[in-house]
Amino acid sequence: MELFSPEFWAALGSLIIIDLVLAGDNAIVIGLAARNLPKNQQKKAIIWGTVGAIVIRATATILVVYLLKVPGLRLIGGILLLGIAYKLLTEESGHEVKAQTTFGGAIWTIIVADALMGLDNVLAVAGAANGHPLLVILGLLISIPIVVWGSTIILKWMERFPVIITIGAAVLAFTAAKMITEEPFIEPFFHGNPALKYGLELLAVVAVLFFGKMKQKKLHQQHQH
Repeated sequence: MELFSPEFWAALGSLIIIDLVLAGDNAIVIGLAARNLPKNQQKKAIIWGTVGAIVIRATATILVVYLLKVPGLRLIGGILLLGIAYKLLTEESGHEVKAQTTFGGAIWTIIVADALMGLDNVLAVAGAANGHPLLVILGLLISIPIVVWGSTIILKWMERFPVIITIGAAVLAFTAAKMITEEPFIEPFFHGNPALKYGLELLAVVAVLFFGKMKQKKLHQQHQH
């Protein structure tokens, strides 16, 4: 594929559309991770977290052929993402914590969660880019402002409608469960039995929400005493 040829622009257009479609999950993760920061740090955490996530996503996409050969990668990623979903649901307001620690923690959560959720996304991007690294990077760079803007909007919504936090945690838990059930050496167990696959994915979401709400209730009671 020649640089700036019609095929190049068509592939870039496809990449941007893919990135925008997949940006919803990222915006939820970023909004959840930054929600407990002081107002003056939220935007900075969103920008730096997004930049870090994009760099990792671009690198992972370029290395996708090798990454997908690593046995158990989806399984490990899914388990880690379940932990992040639970943590984001049970995190308390961090205004009383040292700003620097909280700020760094928010950025780290954004980068790790996005990298884990991106395992499925990199496949679509790598396919559209046709092995062209410049296309991958350009597509991701163009999508950065949209992800940042989307995260800022979600952050405002979460202040008005706290139920969005629960929905966000459920989305992360479902993504994690899907990654686990689609791990190549686990997937054969679900062939011809979709009810088992969907049942396990639903169970993961319910478990994260149930235990998360229990922890929230416990923390609330501790604050009252």
